Amino acid sequence: MIIAIHFTTDPIVIPRSSLPNREIGAVVEFHGIVRELESAAPIDGLNYEAYEPMARKVLEKHLLDLHAIHGCDAVHFIHRLGWVPVGEASLYLRVMSSHRAEALRFLADAIDRLKLDVPIWKISTT
Repeated sequence: MIIAIHFTTDPIVIPRSSLPNREIGAVVEFHGIVRELESAAPIDGLNYEAYEPMARKVLEKHLLDLHAIHGCDAVHFIHRLGWVPVGEASLYLRVMSSHRAEALRFLADAIDRLKLDVPIWKISTT
């Protein structure tokens, strides 16, 4: 499985997509957008921080574990760090697989695992 993990302080730019093989039948993408309310209070944005070496290690383990379950072919993960204003993406995830069901399950499980224990934090709101 191809895994790409990136962290950036710049706005997320969707990477060009090339199919890793001719058996790819599904490409699913998720954009996590910063909403205008946090804990029912209005905000201008969120500030993100990560312990990148550990985040990469934990993410890679989760993605490989999910590959064993769902059999996807490629994953592209981008998380923004620093200040992210309302309406902009803080997370981008692309999953490629032979079949849509596996790709969709992989995507949902990857986001759940990200929130579980990957060291990426919202450190403040304003």
